Amino acid sequence: MKIALIGYGKMGHEIEKIARERGHEIVCIIDMDEEEKFDSSEFKGAEVAIEFTSPESALRNYRQAFAAGIPVVSGTTGWLAHLDEIKEACGKNGKTFFYASNFSLGVNIFFALNKYLAGLMNHYPGYDVRMEETHHIHKLDAPSGTAITLAEGILANIDRKEGWALDNDALDKDTLRIDAFREGEVPGIHSVIYESDADLIRITHDAKNRKGFALGAVLAAEFTKGKKGFLTMEDLLDFTR
Repeated sequence: MKIALIGYGKMGHEIEKIARERGHEIVCIIDMDEEEKFDSSEFKGAEVAIEFTSPESALRNYRQAFAAGIPVVSGTTGWLAHLDEIKEACGKNGKTFFYASNFSLGVNIFFALNKYLAGLMNHYPGYDVRMEETHHIHKLDAPSGTAITLAEGILANIDRKEGWALDNDALDKDTLRIDAFREGEVPGIHSVIYESDADLIRITHDAKNRKGFALGAVLAAEFTKGKKGFLTMEDLLDFTR
């Protein structure tokens, strides 16, 4: 498969390595300040583009890839205020977009576990729930997209919580608290904590490196080829079996 990479930081390099190991061809790499490459024959010859950049540039990158007729697989977070525009492009204009807040298989198992546990804990109001997430100091958005996905899974299953907020925002008992930390080069640690007067339950996913994210992104690209519409990890993975 012919793949274009949009963003060539640490994740881009890891994705390139895994894609080549799986027999794919990297036909175009677009890094910062190289937007002219969106008009290149190399980019337009790609079968899918994998995008890991920044919240500030992501939407512009999607629009340019769509204009070139290239399906996009993106793991950039922090831009979801514009999600409706992307879904409309897929639904009305025939574009293809695969989005995941986290491409790691382990994290997506963690998402499923989080929803199941929240459903159980909905029956036990003596337990309050909160979240913690830690990432490297280069991550620009907080809370992380992964944390937001976890929060949405909790809110969909626990009636006593009505929304989420960062720890430094105004909080009340109806709000799910998220503590976000930025330390060193941490790839990503996410915890969901239920605490009562008697005990504490904690589930945690701790990423060792970026390899799991990169492999998931390449698997998503393989899945996306030849498809239309808005796709997610729930389309790629089936945890109901």
